[in-house]
Amino acid sequence: MDRRKLILNGVQLGAGLVMAPLLTIAAASAQPASSPAARSAATPVQRSRGRKARIFITGSSDGLGHAAARTLLGDGHEVVVHVRSQARLPAVRELVEQGAIATIGDLSDLEQTRDLARQVNAIGMMDAVIHNAGILSGSQVLMVNVVAPYLLTALIRRPRRLIYLSSSMHKGARVSLDRIDFSGRTGTAGYSESKLFITTLAAAVARLWPDVYSNAVDPGWVPTKMGGANAPDDLRLGHLTQEWLATSNDPRALTSGGYWYHQRLQEPHALVRNTKFQDRLLGELASVTGTRLV
Repeated sequence: MDRRKLILNGVQLGAGLVMAPLLTIAAASAQPASSPAARSAATPVQRSRGRKARIFITGSSDGLGHAAARTLLGDGHEVVVHVRSQARLPAVRELVEQGAIATIGDLSDLEQTRDLARQVNAIGMMDAVIHNAGILSGSQVLMVNVVAPYLLTALIRRPRRLIYLSSSMHKGARVSLDRIDFSGRTGTAGYSESKLFITTLAAAVARLWPDVYSNAVDPGWVPTKMGGANAPDDLRLGHLTQEWLATSNDPRALTSGGYWYHQRLQEPHALVRNTKFQDRLLGELASVTGTRLV
C-alpha cells in the first residue's frame, strides 16, 4: 500500500490510532514519564540552532491548534497533531500530507486520553507539548480543558517545554474548589473556572518540575470557531506565543511559570501562584484520574 494512503487511512494502535510515516516504537517509549532515562533525550535547549523540535499539539483539527501546527510545519519542525475521532481525520489531512503525524483520542474520556498518551510516547520524545484543545461550555468542560491536560502531562514522557492555553476570562472565575465535579458527570464549573484551573496547573508544574519550562498563554479573543468571526484580536498573534515558547531560544522563552499574552508577561489571578491552591487542585485531579503528577 502507498505510504500516504496508509497514513491517512490509519493504523490501529490499542484503543486509538496513530498515523505516522516510518513510525518507530523505541524501547524507551515504554518508560514512564517521570523516569530519568525518559527525560535524557535531546531537548530544544540541548539541540543546536540548526536542528528542529518535535511538538505535540492537542486540538489540531481547527482554530489555533491547526494554525500553530501549520506554521510550525512550515518552519521545518516535526509536528504531532491530534483530533477527537477518526471522523475528524480529514480536518488534518493537509497537515499530514505536509509531514505531520496524527493521533486520535476523545479528551472527555479518561481511557481514550490515556491511549492518546501511549500514542504520543510511541512516536518518541517530544520537545514540547502545546495543550491547546478546549471547549467553551457543557458538562465536559472540566474534563477536556483541565483533566485531560493534567493526565497527558502526567503520562507523556516529560518534554522540556509545556504550554497550556488559558484565557483572560480566568480572572473572573469562582475561586473555590469545593463541590467541583471534575468527572464531567455534572456541570459544576464553567469556562472561566476551567481556565483558572489550567493556569494554576501550569504554575504548579513550573514549581514541581524545575527541569521543565511550563507556561500558560492567553491567546486573546481571536476569530476562530470558538471566538466567533467578529472577535477583535489578531489571529496570527493568537498562536504566535505558543509557537515561540515551544521552539525559541530567546532567553525570555526559556523561562517558566509565566502567564503570557502576545509574548508579554501578564499577572494572572492571585490564586494561580498560591501553592496551597495548587496542591489542592493537584489532589483533586489525582483523585479523579487515579494518576499522580509527581
